[in-house]
Amino acid sequence: MFQKLQASHLAHFRKIVGEENVFTDAESLTHYSHDETEDLKFLPEVVLKPSAPEQISSLLKFCNEENIPVTPRGAGTGLSGGALPVYGGVILSTEKLNRIIHIDERNHQVLTEPGVITEELQNAVKEKGLFYPPDPASRGSCFIGGNIAENSGGPKAVKYGVVKDYVLNLEVVLPNGEIIWSGANVLKNATGYNLTQLFVGSEGTLGIVTKIVLRLIPHPHHDLLMLVPFRSAVQACEAVNAVFMAGIIPSAMEFMERDAIDLTSKFIEVKNLPLEKDIEAHLLIEVDGNDQDQLFKEMEKITEVLQQFDTGEILFADSAQQKMDLWKLRRSVAEAVKANSVYKEEDTVVPRTELPQLLSGVKEIGKKYGFQSVCYGHVGDGNLHVNIIKGEMSDEEWNQKLPQGIREIFQLCVKLGGTLSGEHGIGWVQKPFMDIAFNPTQLQLMKQIKNVFDPKGILNPGKIFPS
Repeated sequence: MFQKLQASHLAHFRKIVGEENVFTDAESLTHYSHDETEDLKFLPEVVLKPSAPEQISSLLKFCNEENIPVTPRGAGTGLSGGALPVYGGVILSTEKLNRIIHIDERNHQVLTEPGVITEELQNAVKEKGLFYPPDPASRGSCFIGGNIAENSGGPKAVKYGVVKDYVLNLEVVLPNGEIIWSGANVLKNATGYNLTQLFVGSEGTLGIVTKIVLRLIPHPHHDLLMLVPFRSAVQACEAVNAVFMAGIIPSAMEFMERDAIDLTSKFIEVKNLPLEKDIEAHLLIEVDGNDQDQLFKEMEKITEVLQQFDTGEILFADSAQQKMDLWKLRRSVAEAVKANSVYKEEDTVVPRTELPQLLSGVKEIGKKYGFQSVCYGHVGDGNLHVNIIKGEMSDEEWNQKLPQGIREIFQLCVKLGGTLSGEHGIGWVQKPFMDIAFNPTQLQLMKQIKNVFDPKGILNPGKIFPS
């Protein structure tokens, strides 16, 4: 299907990006053969590190002409296999496009390259009193370009929305090497098709983003945080919608079941976290804003709502350090689970009111197929991460029976009005399940869009669509 790389191809790459940015050594190929998705590895034939859109343009034009597959890669923190070079070929890393070009304080916008680490971008705009809310758990290492590719979310999405809600305009290199801007640097735009939003969440299959214009908002001055223990995990899920029905919109609302807390407590040092034996789950609830008195009133209202549930003693974070510790606990869950066992992570999402049914259903499916699951996630927007632990399952059960169980989990999500992924994307590992969420007509429309942008199929091949 694709052409294997020849010495002449490598020589051409060196002319475009320089000898120092072309890597074929075993160590480099191995490093770029995987992302954070399970234990999957696919060796590329070469790793290229361009530093300008024009170089990417020349590379894509040449690869398109020569029928060489190109897999775009950011920081490699993805959880759906989006950066895996499943057909070999070229890994095109954006790590050298790492400048914050301009922070426009007057218009509350920032122009950035894709290789900027998300937390560094957040810190840079915060110094100007501005706020970029999307904050994935990997914000300290993931790139903003990868966040664009996956339409990332994170804890703040419940109040502030996800990446797509902040992207105004994109500079994109198309698979044939053409460079375009997708929109305009304006808050309202009713001019033609919305190409910008088409690229957001397209997982690097339509083009490579080389510049990003993001809208910003004023940074809130205050926040309050509470950790609420529940004696029933299902009740913790039921409490989520009860808080919203009381008229409160938290800036974050995170769920961690008991196993998630236990595994993370062993993985990192957790100070002063009393954990009664009968506690099944916790909610981490944050409110933010500029009026601290109003935030205290909101916390009081939330506490009143929670009185109708069977909770333990609520912990109110009384210092900046305690807030940091609680957030470190939540953000470390995925890494802790991964360090404990071979695992698979499913990024389920349903309407908030269906969370109790989803959690109960996942546990029942686990009993049916013999797997343990550790659940946590952004329940304020219905996004539950289901980590399936191999534990004592045999290789045969893991490889043959487990996919049936995962299919049932996704079927349950769709039945409850949800879908396959809230923020991790489809990539390589979830594509066998796309038929659950989409009928043949819908899938064909998506394939036709891909074909318009990339008729030779060279850009991030093997992703999203079922084989």
